[in-house]
Amino acid sequence: MHVSRMHVIGLMSGTSVDGIDAVLVEIEGRPPGAGDDDGIDLSLRQHVHVAYDPELRQEIFACFRPDTGTVDRVCRVNFAIGEAFAGAALEVIEAAGFTPQKVDLIGSHGQTVWHIPPAEGTPGATLQLGEGAVIAERTGITTVSNFRARDMAAGGHGAPLVSYVDWLLFSHETEARAAQNIGGIANVTFLPPRCDTPSDAFAFDTGPGNMLIDDAARRATDGEWSYDQDGQLASAGQADEELLAEWMAHPYLQRSPPKTTGREVFGAQFGAQLWAQGQARGLADVDIVATVTALTAASIARVYRDFLPPVDEIIVSGGGTQNATLMAMLRERLPSVDITPIDVWGVPAEAKEAVAFAILAYATWHHYPGTLPACTGAQHATVLGDITPGGNWVNRKTGSKYGMVQFGQNPG
Repeated sequence: MHVSRMHVIGLMSGTSVDGIDAVLVEIEGRPPGAGDDDGIDLSLRQHVHVAYDPELRQEIFACFRPDTGTVDRVCRVNFAIGEAFAGAALEVIEAAGFTPQKVDLIGSHGQTVWHIPPAEGTPGATLQLGEGAVIAERTGITTVSNFRARDMAAGGHGAPLVSYVDWLLFSHETEARAAQNIGGIANVTFLPPRCDTPSDAFAFDTGPGNMLIDDAARRATDGEWSYDQDGQLASAGQADEELLAEWMAHPYLQRSPPKTTGREVFGAQFGAQLWAQGQARGLADVDIVATVTALTAASIARVYRDFLPPVDEIIVSGGGTQNATLMAMLRERLPSVDITPIDVWGVPAEAKEAVAFAILAYATWHHYPGTLPACTGAQHATVLGDITPGGNWVNRKTGSKYGMVQFGQNPG
């Protein structure tokens, strides 16, 4: 059966909390294996990045800490992030020259505030804030949210969910490819040649991405910089190889996949520890930033040596692609591999994960599983997310729209 073309918004905020990436994509078709007309057609119509209001960003960071993330604060922030995501959705609609009535669906990842991977027979848990009901109410568009929970309920890590999209978009007949994302946390999807079935791929979080670099940049500039712009601070320093070797002994970096991690392991408290160790060795601030940057590069490179078969090409996405020093360090440690930014595929590096959650929402809407159990460790593939009807929700019995809200209502 033919699957009609849909206009879908994807919304994503990563562990760096630098803002919301919103995309509007046009999608048509079926995932491989879902029907006779296998394959999806994807066109990116618009991408915008919307910075968080500084006060909201501060509140989000407070929710990351057990000592400040009180239940009342988490409750308020959940709805406040929903308002911010709704605003980003309306902004990308306007930038694309669309109206909300022309958009069929929203896929919202939300903002992860805590993630507990399953371990030794103990089920995991995860919490993403950004109330889907607020997004649907403000935009009038049916919204799919809370994607990670279903995979974890099925015994998985709830990540990396983007591995499903990597498999759809980047599998190749003759080349072994790795899709490497460098967000706040870095993750990789390995795609062997002729990766025709999802079970052939596997994925996991490699370790820290930009999160620790951002923390070091804030400390080095007394809060003036929220990240190392183009890697300028790191390029002015010299990495301490002895200290780097100590950091590379971190238990997570030794652990075999499947595995996931987040701010609860590589967050502000760990960043403070690294900074204190650098100062204790008498390193200049820029030398500490350079060593922290080298930690991200080295931890990613180790994955390709210890856990992956040989790869022909690494397709890199995420905000880390904008850090020239980090990318140079990565290429120095992987000299025999072709490292290509995802931009050459027509997807801006910082938009990839937002595109991924648009595709996952599309899959959910059509009752397709959106996970690769081989990548997340789940017992079986699952259809992901919670669906919150918007004003464009169709009554399947009558074929009429419920018309619950006005389209394009501005966030309150």
